[in-house]
Amino acid sequence: MKRVFSGVQPTGTIHLGNYLGAMKRFVDLQDDYESIFCIVDLHALTVPRDPEELRNKTRELALFYLAIGLDPEKTTIFTQSSVSAHSELAWLLQCVAHVGELNRMTQYKEKGQGKDTVTAGLYTYPVLMAADILLYQTEVVPVGEDQKQHLELTRDIAQRFNNRYGEAFTIPEPLINEIGARIMALDEPTKKMSKSAESPNNYIGLLEEPKIINKKIMRAVTDSENEVRFDPENKPGISNLLTIYSLMSETPVSELEQKYQGLGYGAFKKDLAEVVVDRISEIQDRYRRWEKDGGVEDVLRQGAEKVSVIAEETMERVKDLMGLYRV
Repeated sequence: MKRVFSGVQPTGTIHLGNYLGAMKRFVDLQDDYESIFCIVDLHALTVPRDPEELRNKTRELALFYLAIGLDPEKTTIFTQSSVSAHSELAWLLQCVAHVGELNRMTQYKEKGQGKDTVTAGLYTYPVLMAADILLYQTEVVPVGEDQKQHLELTRDIAQRFNNRYGEAFTIPEPLINEIGARIMALDEPTKKMSKSAESPNNYIGLLEEPKIINKKIMRAVTDSENEVRFDPENKPGISNLLTIYSLMSETPVSELEQKYQGLGYGAFKKDLAEVVVDRISEIQDRYRRWEKDGGVEDVLRQGAEKVSVIAEETMERVKDLMGLYRV
């Protein structure tokens, strides 16, 4: 099977956008690919973090990975910082990457906008992302639209390294959802749902109570037409809700459009809230079982041990090709 790799940062509130835009896809892929899914805690350090909160959020994300249906028998789950080769390869690749390439990274510009100072880590983290992917000879990377640029950089760095030093890296291919790759905010559907949003009405947290989820969906921004129709350009709010409904219920958008033809937004939102609450309740039940029973640390430890073997093979070849002298 081809190897797939991806990761999520252990920061903020894990929400519906994280689940539908990335994590649900992990579950869908684990039967068809050799799957490696990481908790990218080193990426979280590009901005100041409270140490205890970061530790708690890392464990929480590991629990979510298991709660959404990732099977440790099929999928390797580990924390990025537990495999030092990520940082080591990132430095070696920084010596291959170009400043001009990093200057063009739009996420750096967006995340640094309006701040008095930004860390060097925020500037260079696309190279760490490249190291994450290339370290495991990844063939396929599920990415959202906002990460396509970083994967293109990863491919450029890998090709440049291979051409300069010799074949060391597999060139990864992107895997982008036709629908749902970018779940939008409930309160502002022209912007992405964000775990760092100031307003809690932006997102639906995966640990929120049913009554709160229901309230947020019923208050979600739509438009004045009251017609349930998928039209992202002219009707971004209802189109976003249709996407969520489709992914949560595994029902084609076209069927949902027909089902709610002439019924209006009230009936649509009521049913959507029920679908979302039912699915999230299942995730919460599994989350609490894993939290109570323990075992998540063993999953992470075993995962790190497994991928370290692959990482070491890659690092040995990279060091030899770059001419690093070892005794």
